[in-house]
Amino acid sequence: MTEPILLRRILFVLLALAIVAGLLRLAVAVLAPGGWTLWEGLILLCFLGTIPWSALSAANALVGLAIRLFARDPVAAALPALRQVRPGPPQGRTAIAICIRNEDMDAVLPPLRRLMDGLAAHGVADLFALWILSDTPAGPTAEAEEAAIRAFAAGRIDTQYRRRVVNDGFKAGNVMDFLDHHAEGLDHFLCLDADSGMTPEAVLRLVAILEADPKLAIVQQLIHGRPAGAAFPRLFQFGMRQGMRTWATGQAWWQGDEGPYWGHNAVIRIAPFREHCRLEPLRDGSRILSHDQVEATRLTAAGWKVRVLPDDTGSSEGNPPTFGDFVTRDLRWAGGNMQYLALLRLPGQTLMARWQLVQAMLLFLGAPLWCAILLLAAINALTGGGATTPTGGLLLLLLAGWTCHYAPKLAGYVELLLRRDLSDAYGGRDDVLRGAAAEIAFTTLMEPARLMAQSLFMLALPFGLKVGWVPQNRADRGVSWADAAQQFWPPTLAGVLLAVAFAAASPFALLLAMPVLASLLLAIPFAVVTADADFSAWLRQEEIGALPEERLGFAARGAA
Repeated sequence: MTEPILLRRILFVLLALAIVAGLLRLAVAVLAPGGWTLWEGLILLCFLGTIPWSALSAANALVGLAIRLFARDPVAAALPALRQVRPGPPQGRTAIAICIRNEDMDAVLPPLRRLMDGLAAHGVADLFALWILSDTPAGPTAEAEEAAIRAFAAGRIDTQYRRRVVNDGFKAGNVMDFLDHHAEGLDHFLCLDADSGMTPEAVLRLVAILEADPKLAIVQQLIHGRPAGAAFPRLFQFGMRQGMRTWATGQAWWQGDEGPYWGHNAVIRIAPFREHCRLEPLRDGSRILSHDQVEATRLTAAGWKVRVLPDDTGSSEGNPPTFGDFVTRDLRWAGGNMQYLALLRLPGQTLMARWQLVQAMLLFLGAPLWCAILLLAAINALTGGGATTPTGGLLLLLLAGWTCHYAPKLAGYVELLLRRDLSDAYGGRDDVLRGAAAEIAFTTLMEPARLMAQSLFMLALPFGLKVGWVPQNRADRGVSWADAAQQFWPPTLAGVLLAVAFAAASPFALLLAMPVLASLLLAIPFAVVTADADFSAWLRQEEIGALPEERLGFAARGAA
């Protein structure tokens, strides 16, 4: 490890520890007055378990915001290989590999056509080959898929289609099968998901960065959600985009050559990936679901670099169109990330590689702890505890915890408001503020219900709950009240029981808990309304949460 990156990591750890100390001191100041009850002690222990993620979020946000506001070239500050890029076409050949399974080809194929035609317009078509890698089971869907791709590929020499008979190893197995049997003469591959979108300029930049550093195995680009019509993805990705920008910049600064891989919209060097990223089954025979971060850690352990390009220009994806679809994907990711517990003890990993796996688990481990805090607070209030809790201190603690947890997103909004060139792309500062206010209200209503769903899922995992790779709905659709009730009755019931408990303790206790309880009590209508066509149309009409790409579309239609 070089001295500069070691110093950066030491400074980052010190910053994170300072945030930990501040949150812990606040928590003790709130809980200690009047002596400790058993429930208050347990609340403190649970809160301690949530602090690592809060401190990580806040520290990444502060570092990322500082770089983005004060560095001459913030992207190059996080990715030094960008300064070494040479002009001219790529030196090697790249496969554009897109993995599909039971997808709507009318949605998958148009972005691929634009990408391949754009590369041809740049005069580099002979250096890229499109491979559509299918895991769709045999049947009518597979037949329709093949017919659509054959029609798409007619007259194109740059497009190949391969469908596996057996879906062994899920997506990771799909990719490795391609590399083993079809990658002869290729140097790199661009991994895409079925909902990925990339411009030719973005792809050429990624390839140039990879080729500028012979030890770079993966260069992962930041990804933003593409303009969405439905209310749920529209509001979700408005905040996610701002948070990911500051988070990724800060994280890249201190993680250096041992960065993350998110599984798509990344260019990968084939030889080291094929050598080091062959994933064997776990001890119980199950396959690794969240394969991407494991692949990154194996490459860095073998001496290769994995870097993030903290810029989302020309790199997009689709987001789940409804709250229910989002939670379904979320729980699949949770199950995959919890598999990392079995991988932590494997030999041959660097300290940072192990941290990457721990960090991925922390993303979901906090959910049951936050829910436990809510339950313990209700019990403490019912049993007479908390009578001496300072109200001002409690509100300050809640505000500090909320701010740290959402610090990357808040820092992203600060950057937009301070930089006129960025805010103008969103329609100006007033439109940024409108979008931020709508997104914060949206997240406040969504997050506790999401955490409750995660908690119930995590509690069931040790008792044999199996996680598989199910097809993901990507199409906009409404949600009926019956479907929403079927999926979200558990958090609703939890909200009712907790509301009764807090109300029995005191009206003031119920008032303090209501911001969280409202999410649980309203989970069903939230799922329905955020998928409602009329509400979604109103958001579009008012341009609330409009992304720059959407505004460019408005401008283009107006000019026409």
